[in-house]
Amino acid sequence: MTDCPTSPWPLPLPPVKEPPIPPLSVWPTGQRDPLAQLRDAGCVPGTETDTERIPPTVAAHAITTYTRPGDLVLDPDCGAGTVLVEAMRAGRHALGLTAGTRWWTLARANVTAAKTAGAWRDGSVLDARPKVLATVRTAGLIGRVGLVLTTLRAAPDRATGPDRDPVESALANLATTLLYCEPLLRAGGHVVVIARPLRHPDGALVDLTTPLVAAGTSAGLAPVERCIALTAGLRGNRLVTRASLAERRAAARAAGAPTAHHEVLVFHAEHDAQLAAEATADIPQPADDGVEYPGGRRAA
Repeated sequence: MTDCPTSPWPLPLPPVKEPPIPPLSVWPTGQRDPLAQLRDAGCVPGTETDTERIPPTVAAHAITTYTRPGDLVLDPDCGAGTVLVEAMRAGRHALGLTAGTRWWTLARANVTAAKTAGAWRDGSVLDARPKVLATVRTAGLIGRVGLVLTTLRAAPDRATGPDRDPVESALANLATTLLYCEPLLRAGGHVVVIARPLRHPDGALVDLTTPLVAAGTSAGLAPVERCIALTAGLRGNRLVTRASLAERRAAARAAGAPTAHHEVLVFHAEHDAQLAAEATADIPQPADDGVEYPGGRRAA
């Protein structure tokens, strides 16, 4: 098994047509403030310093929605390990990778704390970059991963330069990571990418949906859902934002409201999407006898 080739960035879209943006849904994942979520999950002190972490409630929602008990959940850039904790608490196997010594220490501590608290005792963290997923070292994972759950993280300083946009660098790293992860998916497995809102220097929000869909498509993945994971609480028909001071200032510069959500893109392996489409096309349609049956729709 050899390293997967990296692709130039921006990544080319498929010929003729752009990948479709899937329909939008909302996850009510902001009822608890960030620090309360970490306490509820039993995360160790210091986890809050991973400002790019996937919030525990967002991770838990993705895991329970797209996996079954006993599935393997992989975070190829796990940071302080919130995804691993929630996977273990939900009775899933968990594997995380991180090349940051600080995050590896925190992620290991969080895995140990989850085990001590009685969570599923199969969680581990590798001190490695996502590139290791394309080597013989992880060949046993091919076709076994039920969910790849990760986030868009800032690129290391060495990967950026004065002429390289930091958002483009982060997207390029993520696109390469998805290339490594795609062969690991089991039949019916999913890839879920979480992205916190980013702003341009003038305060305007960055369009992340389009490049994230392009990154997944270039890795052989088909977008199946686009979701909004709320980071704000719901009070009737009103959102209670939990924006930081920096986020409030950025929103003020852009003359807009503070962000109250994370962007979520959900993908299938391309061959799974093709098989599903073929299976649907092969199902014989009943003749329209003028009668509507419960749970069914008459053909147009």
